[in-house]
Amino acid sequence: MNKKPLLYLTFSLLLFLSAACSRNATPDPNEQIRQSVAATLAAMPTPTHIPPSTPVPSPTPFKLAGLFCEYSFCIGHPVDMAFFDVSAQQNPAAPSTYSQGLLAAFNGNLFIQVMWQIAPDTSDPKFLLDTIVDEAIDTFDGNMDVMLVRNMNVMFTKITSTATAVLPFGGAGAWTCGDRVFAWKVYTPQAETANPLFEEALARFTCGQ
Repeated sequence: MNKKPLLYLTFSLLLFLSAACSRNATPDPNEQIRQSVAATLAAMPTPTHIPPSTPVPSPTPFKLAGLFCEYSFCIGHPVDMAFFDVSAQQNPAAPSTYSQGLLAAFNGNLFIQVMWQIAPDTSDPKFLLDTIVDEAIDTFDGNMDVMLVRNMNVMFTKITSTATAVLPFGGAGAWTCGDRVFAWKVYTPQAETANPLFEEALARFTCGQ
């Protein structure tokens, strides 16, 4: 996959510096989440009837706050942020799809990107990590953590960035799931914030396999 560092940099900074305009153009992600969850619950089989003498347990609520679900995957994010489709904003005729896509979310203290690409039989997600870490503005900082999480090959590294002076730190990760590879990046004001954010995102991640 060819890198497009200047495009990602320009678009990310424009989004960060013109948040009000971007929010007005962004579809409501909460409605997308509600529709996705409703379809999932509607497809679930009817539970076996419980005898009258046995009390029916109360269902556990499904928490939508801080969860993005679309394109046959779900991923966690801070509750005060919402992902939008960068690909659709760049070109409405070519939005993100199951096969590939790019999302972004931001507020005054964080900027997060998620990208994915179909890659059958790929067990090493490093190539997409190298794509999302823009060598023009991002620098790897420290050692790469490589781990196995719920049968997914995962890697994570801290980064520093010159994308914006107010968010000089961050982190980036990549992992495999089914026939796709995913990558994630965050810019933060403090170095220690990145790892917990990645763990939160991955803890709630699922994908259609």
